Amino acid sequence: MQFIDTHCHLDAAEFGDTQAGLVRAAVAAGVSRIVIPAVERANFGSVQALCERLPHCAPAYGIHPMYVDDATADDLSVLHDYLAQPSTVAVGEIGLDFFIDHYDRARQEYFFIEQLKLAHEYGLPVLLHIRRAQDTILKCLRQHKVRNGIAHAFSGSRQQADEFIKLGFKLGFGGAMTYPRATRLRELAATLPLDSIVLETDAPDIPPDFLERGHPNKPEYLPRITQTLATLRGVSVEEIARITTQNASCVLPKLSVPN
Repeated sequence: MQFIDTHCHLDAAEFGDTQAGLVRAAVAAGVSRIVIPAVERANFGSVQALCERLPHCAPAYGIHPMYVDDATADDLSVLHDYLAQPSTVAVGEIGLDFFIDHYDRARQEYFFIEQLKLAHEYGLPVLLHIRRAQDTILKCLRQHKVRNGIAHAFSGSRQQADEFIKLGFKLGFGGAMTYPRATRLRELAATLPLDSIVLETDAPDIPPDFLERGHPNKPEYLPRITQTLATLRGVSVEEIARITTQNASCVLPKLSVPN
């Protein structure tokens, strides 16, 4: 039984230089692959180095909407070069965030669309950050076709979920669904087609309900998070692991899974 963490910020400052130990613990728990998305030009190199050093990790590169205020056209040129590398599995983390204070919508949309164009050019899937922007993201995806991708930390409506699925996207579920009060999200996790779901931690963020407050999320917790999904759907963890691993491999075809 193996799991794929499709979204984990293993290079985050909260982890210091403990990544090798974190990966060993995750692999021991059954997590065979960990996708590490970059969020700005400044961490492209660190993500690349981490994935070269730790063979169970795979890189994605992108400019996150919360970092576009400091981004430049030259950053897109640098991103272009990183996306050309054979090891790159996706463009991400990219998207729109209309939740943060004083956001520049036009600037966010510009960088998002330019990165969708790069994803199309390289035939790569995209890892989407979406907050209060589901319909705008969908509109952009219809106008600027990409291979497919993952709607990370999905929190939209069932209707929006169905629209992403129609476009070939998978929906990322993680620690947020472990909270009993997250009734709408848990309903989605329980009723969406299982072949549309992939697993993620977003570590060190979105810690699951079973963690003490203030403790960072870690990729080794993915199997315990998966137990919630299995319980909600009334199936075994083994079944969830098998199907979500297939789903991740399908949407991220360059993500080789170690034996």
